[in-house]
Amino acid sequence: MNKKTLLFWLAGGVLGAAGGYFYFLYFGCEGSCAITSSPVNSTLYGSVMGGLLFSMFDTKKKK
Repeated sequence: MNKKTLLFWLAGGVLGAAGGYFYFLYFGCEGSCAITSSPVNSTLYGSVMGGLLFSMFDTKKKK
């Protein structure tokens, strides 16, 4: 894994974690939702989804 790919994963993870936490604050539900009922779950889910989303923008061709 090169530095550019790692940078995309980290940037996506950080922005996704922030987005997940803010989603919990403003739209989270109480108790019945598996992801948005806890700030930890929401932040971790946002981090993973952000990392996956930003990894799509890595333009290096794989052999």
